Amino acid sequence: MHAREWISPAVVMYTIKQLVENFNVNKKIVEGADWYILPVANPDGYEYTHTIDRLWRKTRSNHESDEAARTISSYLFGQPCRGVDMNRNWNFHWGETGASDDPCQETYAGPRPFSEPEARAISDFIMDRKDRIKLYLTMHAYSQMWLVPWGYTNKKSRDFEDLLNMGRKAVEALSRVSGTQYKLGHSTQLLYPASGGSDDWAKGAAGIKYAYTVELRDDGTYGFLLPASEIVPTGRETFAAIKAIAKAIPAGDLPCRSP
Repeated sequence: MHAREWISPAVVMYTIKQLVENFNVNKKIVEGADWYILPVANPDGYEYTHTIDRLWRKTRSNHESDEAARTISSYLFGQPCRGVDMNRNWNFHWGETGASDDPCQETYAGPRPFSEPEARAISDFIMDRKDRIKLYLTMHAYSQMWLVPWGYTNKKSRDFEDLLNMGRKAVEALSRVSGTQYKLGHSTQLLYPASGGSDDWAKGAAGIKYAYTVELRDDGTYGFLLPASEIVPTGRETFAAIKAIAKAIPAGDLPCRSP
């Protein structure tokens, strides 16, 4: 969702590779679940980071015609500020804490919920299947954190302990691969308050029990400019975490789904 976080689509592609090319090893979780996987949620922004601005975060939309997006600060050198923070654009406590109404800010939530066609398309896909989906993971970078909703408030969900226990299986499996340490906990306490995020929406609006934001490597040494040599190690340990959760979805539930 955030264009500059290149390790995210790389890790998702690594996950696809494991499910497809190592089917015999991962047969149980492949046959025991339907997997819905979207490697790049913000294609225009992602392309922009490869051609113009490596550290671009938002989408590349232009909401100049929207009255709500017209502010004095939305013009720089005669040009409107472009893009929306796609992870502030979801229609669950949209536009509250940790989101900006200024189009020039990196956390601009957009002129309205789901103003971005990418977020709208993903949400429509999920809502059509919400009664069958048990797990939602959204990959970001960086900080090495496994974040549990809610992000919009300091209050915890009623089943917070369930999410924490499942997340613990993930970070422990991840650590066993190469010793990488991830922090596990409430989004607002480990990172910062932020409303309109996809994980909050997945849990609060779509009713998906296990919804997490995963902040991948590293801990700040390279930040967004993680070298390519980190792709496989990050992918390997993250897939171990995903696999641990896929195996641990409580017996009696419907199969694990991972958009």
